[in-house]
Amino acid sequence: MLQGKNILLGVTGSIAAYKSAYLIRQWIKEGADVQVVMTSLAKEFITPLTLATLSKHSVLADFFDPTNGSWNSHVNLGLWADAFVIAPATANTLAKMANGIADNLLLTSYLSAKCPVFIAPAMDLDMWMHPSTQHNLQQLQSVGVQVIDPAVGELASGLEGKGRMADPETITNTLYHFFAAKQTLQGKQVIITAGPTYEKIDPVRFIGNYSSGKMGFALAEVCAERGASVTLIAGPVQIKTMHPNIHRIDVESASEMFDVTTKLFPDQDIAILTAAVADFTPELKVSQKLKREGNGLTLHLKSTQDIAATLGKMKQGKQILVGFALETEHEIENAQLKLERKQLDFIVLNSLRNPQAGFGYDTNQITIIDKQGATTEFSVKDKREVAKDIMDAIQNRQ
Repeated sequence: MLQGKNILLGVTGSIAAYKSAYLIRQWIKEGADVQVVMTSLAKEFITPLTLATLSKHSVLADFFDPTNGSWNSHVNLGLWADAFVIAPATANTLAKMANGIADNLLLTSYLSAKCPVFIAPAMDLDMWMHPSTQHNLQQLQSVGVQVIDPAVGELASGLEGKGRMADPETITNTLYHFFAAKQTLQGKQVIITAGPTYEKIDPVRFIGNYSSGKMGFALAEVCAERGASVTLIAGPVQIKTMHPNIHRIDVESASEMFDVTTKLFPDQDIAILTAAVADFTPELKVSQKLKREGNGLTLHLKSTQDIAATLGKMKQGKQILVGFALETEHEIENAQLKLERKQLDFIVLNSLRNPQAGFGYDTNQITIIDKQGATTEFSVKDKREVAKDIMDAIQNRQ
């Protein structure tokens, strides 16, 4: 299950650091490529030479390597890894992670990581039970960090209780399950629309909206991680795709998005329409910049082609069609009408009245309504976690 995987192992200053050697040996035997990043205090418990010998890579601990005059790039580490495992993770490191402190290479790598992050805490019983530590763990879990619970047993202090870092076998099994679960969309073709559309008035002006595309891009990354072949049709946004399974097609206008989406849809298993497509476009698009004349300007608009409704009529067999609704009033009723009118399998509703939801935010709060009328509400979450909830809902309906 770990064959060909890139695993970044973070080691912090704990007596449990010796277990990191066992982790590296297990992962290397399974075919993984392992890179180690240590804190300076971790070197007091296990030598970089030991971990470098086992991993067959130089161990990284500092931003600058004086031996060859090069910088160790935390950004490159974050892009390289398929999983970042911090084991052991001390209370001090957890506190810094939860509060965005980046005073060493391990922490800057965490803040740059594009992959899932796992932590295996190791500390004394009283430190583990302290409200500050529990608050930090909750904060980390709320942004998607996965916690591998410590075991119960004799601790370095002599106390008996919870706080021992999980056994290497437990940590490795967590990775097994993670990578196995990721491939639940293997062989599936998924098309996703994201971002706004721009409807040109003249060469310098357009009709648009505030959509950032963050929700659609998060969905594309989650689908690709689960093994799907993803086609992402993106309006004008400033976000980059990371996963190699994502094929990105950039468009500008509603008509361009309509043409590409309807052309590709017949070969798709799942279509997720997150884009905030303009409902209207100017009847005439002038070739030169309009000059200010008189007291105003009258624009004549016409309706754009309805992508969701068109795909609803095209849908065949087991294809799944998911729409989004952003409402300001009568949210549930309007979303249900849209679901029925456009023949969607379910619709994802968010309201501009909800704090930290809607355009521009890194978080969202959604309600999923299916065509049987079942309604499921979710709390405010990071958009990546929201994407996981949406994909879980889709897969439960397959």
